[in-house]
Amino acid sequence: MKVVILGAGQVGSSLAETLSQENNDVVIVDTDEKQLQLIRERMDISTITGIASHPDILEQAGVADADMLIAVTNSDEVNMIACRIAFTLFHTPKRIARVRAAQYLSRQQQLFEENSLAINILISPEELVTSHIQRLIKYPGALQVLDFADGRVQLVSVRARKDGALVGQEIQAIREHIPQVDTRVAAIYRKGHSINPKRDTIIEADDEVFFIVDRKNTRKVMRELRRRDQPNRRIMIAGGGNIGRRLAINLEQDYQVKLIDYNRNTTRRLSEELEKTIVLHGDVSDEALLREENIDSVDVFCALTNDDEANIMSSLLAKRMGANKVMALINRTAYVDLVESGDIDLAISPQQATIGSLLAHIRQGDVAMVHSLRKGAAEALETVAHGDHGSSRVVDRKIEEIPLPEGVNIGAIVRNGQVIISHHDTIIRENDHVILFLIDKKHIHTVESLFSVNNNYIL
Repeated sequence: MKVVILGAGQVGSSLAETLSQENNDVVIVDTDEKQLQLIRERMDISTITGIASHPDILEQAGVADADMLIAVTNSDEVNMIACRIAFTLFHTPKRIARVRAAQYLSRQQQLFEENSLAINILISPEELVTSHIQRLIKYPGALQVLDFADGRVQLVSVRARKDGALVGQEIQAIREHIPQVDTRVAAIYRKGHSINPKRDTIIEADDEVFFIVDRKNTRKVMRELRRRDQPNRRIMIAGGGNIGRRLAINLEQDYQVKLIDYNRNTTRRLSEELEKTIVLHGDVSDEALLREENIDSVDVFCALTNDDEANIMSSLLAKRMGANKVMALINRTAYVDLVESGDIDLAISPQQATIGSLLAHIRQGDVAMVHSLRKGAAEALETVAHGDHGSSRVVDRKIEEIPLPEGVNIGAIVRNGQVIISHHDTIIRENDHVILFLIDKKHIHTVESLFSVNNNYIL
């Protein structure tokens, strides 16, 4: 597949690296020649220096014979215009654009169809990150909560604690502890290394356990791996930008929310727009302000400004002053490793959320959802099974009959809206939505091949 990526920032460069490792023909365009030079030194891909929306630059990048254009520059306007030009002049089949401004997103049905800006797929990092944070707040103690099949199935990551009922026991003991609940452990990470879980694998304290479950049973499984965490009630948001504003709007009906921003015009506007949120003008790293606003009684402190350093420092301060849990929005990948090993409970990476959403449109076959995990090393995806017993290697077969690579697990199937947790004798039917976990993403092409339809397939 030939892919032209516009923008060599964190998302563009990370996506280029992912796609080039999967043997795609990748060209990346940016105005920053120094950044492109760094990319060329790390990856075997072509680069073009220039303004991404200019027709001659797009032509030079090979948009005319590209399968896909992915516009992820820092400018919404450049991304949108580039897609329109790619459609009008070069007839590029698939055009994906990252758009951040709420003013555009609120009118997306009128703006982005073929007879206007001609964007096939719209990616909004702010919406993705806001939804991600909401799920983490809803499920205290979770490290990841990822939705599949329109939210019917969840892939959840938690840190097992020694007070958890299942800690020190084999995975198969789950059935004895919660016989009314069906779930599947998809992966275990112990001291940073992956373990392919078997029925007799023993869960140890501090293991990071990924399990797949019907959403209605998520909390029941979590309680078996760690003591029950108290529900979150009081939320403090640092930063009134796109993400902070969206999060406050979505949370204020169910939680006690306070929002701090240093810009007086922003706080004035938000105080008029938000109904129940207490909006404060001030510095998110002001110790006196945090103390005055009872930071020691806050359940979750969310640092969501546009400044990584401010997010890190305010989160560390909030934690030291007594906030129960702190989350920091981190754009720089190098910072994520640093903060996760310290006092910050969760580092939120917009890049990982955005890349996962993009991959759903790049993967071969009928892929409905992709989540990039473990800094891109692992992947969880939802794909639709097509064909019949004669044309497919998965349809009308038991899971134990499917030659899945080591470390690839089928966790659940959604059939006609019903969630079926997979077992060795579960049979996949045509049009089933199949949720898989890949401990090592290198097996993605094997999985794509397994789920492809081949009318010449011979048993």
